[in-house]
Amino acid sequence: MARLTRAERQARTRAQLIATAKELFLRDGYGPTSLEKVAEAAGFSKGAVYSNFRNKNELCLAVLDAIHAEQIAQITEAVSSAASIEERIARLQRWAEENIGDEARTTLEVEFALAVRHDEHLRRELAGRDKGMRDVIADLVRESTERFDVDVPMPADNLAAVLLSLGIGLSVQRLLDPGIPASLLTDLVRTLITVTPRAQSGTGSNDVGGGATIRP
Repeated sequence: MARLTRAERQARTRAQLIATAKELFLRDGYGPTSLEKVAEAAGFSKGAVYSNFRNKNELCLAVLDAIHAEQIAQITEAVSSAASIEERIARLQRWAEENIGDEARTTLEVEFALAVRHDEHLRRELAGRDKGMRDVIADLVRESTERFDVDVPMPADNLAAVLLSLGIGLSVQRLLDPGIPASLLTDLVRTLITVTPRAQSGTGSNDVGGGATIRP
């Protein structure tokens, strides 16, 4: 077996540290998890951690990046093969019920945001990541309107901001009260969607999942 290059070894070490930190952050929380604990659990020296991350904040950002990438991949996979707009919304709803309000992830997001709220650099970093999430959602909105001949009452970028904000708010609310349905998110989507005359003539349907109205 060929020996790994220095860059390959460092990439593997970084990935292992992120995976271990993710497990500890989600299990124990951001505050109690130290770089020493991450290094020990991953089987590396503390120096190995510092050679990849300047501090715990940077490591947590990498963990959040990994979590967000997983969520984006899950959503994209869930909705990409849907044959209709209602099927796409139904799949999104199943994902929402399983993920929005996840105790460990929501707690980590809130705890980290509060911990770095006075650090302008980290606030910009988090804002940039939120912008990336909004861009992904906006792309899905645009693709949905084109593929399924539906209209929405505002620009895709604005709707993406609304949906992400509602998703974040629902996560916190469901953390406190799991009885609040995640379907509120998809109920809003159904309410906002308007099927175009071209799509209506092809289906003969007067609604989308019982929520959206048809534009004449």
